[in-house]
Amino acid sequence: MKTNWSLNSVVLALVLVIGAVSCWEIFIRNKGIKPDFDDGPELWADKRGMVYQPSNKATVFIGSSRIKYDLDIATWQSITGTNAVQLALVGSSPRTMLKDLANDPNFKGNLLVDVTEVLFFKQSPWVSQTPNEAINYYSKRTPAQKASFELDKVLEPRLAMLNRDFYSLNGLLDHLYIPNRTGVVTRPDFPLGFGETLYSRQTKMTDDFLSDINRINKVRGIWGSLSKFDPTPPVTGKALDSILSSVKHDVDQIRARGGKVVFLRTPSSGPFLIGENRGYPRDKYWDKLLAVTQCKGIHFNDYAALNKLMCPEFSHLNPHDAVIYTKNIIDILKKETDWKL
Repeated sequence: MKTNWSLNSVVLALVLVIGAVSCWEIFIRNKGIKPDFDDGPELWADKRGMVYQPSNKATVFIGSSRIKYDLDIATWQSITGTNAVQLALVGSSPRTMLKDLANDPNFKGNLLVDVTEVLFFKQSPWVSQTPNEAINYYSKRTPAQKASFELDKVLEPRLAMLNRDFYSLNGLLDHLYIPNRTGVVTRPDFPLGFGETLYSRQTKMTDDFLSDINRINKVRGIWGSLSKFDPTPPVTGKALDSILSSVKHDVDQIRARGGKVVFLRTPSSGPFLIGENRGYPRDKYWDKLLAVTQCKGIHFNDYAALNKLMCPEFSHLNPHDAVIYTKNIIDILKKETDWKL
């Protein structure tokens, strides 16, 4: 009798758990939420392991958030017949990832480096924090962590409730409104739909987000507030020369093994672009970067098909324009470089 009671308790508990989970999933789905992938170190590490493919099989992308939105991976892969390995990380400088690839003797492929000047040339420690965490996770992954990822990648595209940024307990707590106060600045609270992550690590704005001017304006406001978060002026003089020298060293290491490097200046618009042009004049940063490294650079302002693309919230392309951008980047690479795509 005691055994039957215990078994009944287990069954009842299981039914309650399944019921609660189902109700939560249905509630989330009714809000228009679709499953996507958590863009954490686990997914990044999975892509980091793909960089060793031959250059005629894959191209690696590093950078900040812009290239995660602006590169449409399905378009890239359908036109070139090669893989696009997306390693860009939000809110970070790609210089840390560039050095990681430069110091990896087994990486000999094609590399496209997205340049968002305010992050690329920043010296503050926080721009390298996320890349260092991702690289460290990749280098120390255990068999158990790899197995866990294999399970996650099956479940995440099927359950919206697994969205760690919005619907985990920590995610819900992070989205509670807490006003900034002296010495304490809360993390940006981006609205739902601004960043939907695919398994390829491409990020997209949803249709719901793009049709809601209030959400778009909220993101625009976040960009304005972030400028006050780190008020350090742009690097100049010897500090800038040191950064460029380090980048040249890393690029030269990759080239010495047969790899190829091209820099991209992805689109921005409105007040964001005005501020970037003032803080980081092209001749002193972008042009100098190309001159020092002797690399090809594709600046969106130099091409009629690209400089008319407008970013809804001033900093990232919508999914439709990402397709246009990607097609043009492929065309430019074929015409102006010796890359075989």
